[in-house]
Amino acid sequence: MARVWGGIILGSRTDLHVQSVMMTGHIYRDVILEQHARLFRGTMGAEFLFMDDNTRSHRVNIVDECLQSEDITRMD
Repeated sequence: MARVWGGIILGSRTDLHVQSVMMTGHIYRDVILEQHARLFRGTMGAEFLFMDDNTRSHRVNIVDECLQSEDITRMD
C-alpha cells in the first residue's frame, strides 16, 4: 500500500509525494516534515498552519519535537 502526501495553501501547492514503505514517525519526520513541510513553511512565513490526518505515525514524540523546533503550528 502506498502512502501519499501533498501540501495545498492559498493557491499554491507542493508536489505529490508517494511513499511505498510503511510510514513511521521517523520517516514522516525525515521525509515529509524536514524535506517538504519545513521548506514550505519557510516560503509561507509565520501564517503557515500545518494540518495532518492524525494517524498514529504523525502523533509520536519525534514528530511533535520536530514541529516545535521548526516553529510549525499544527492545526487541532
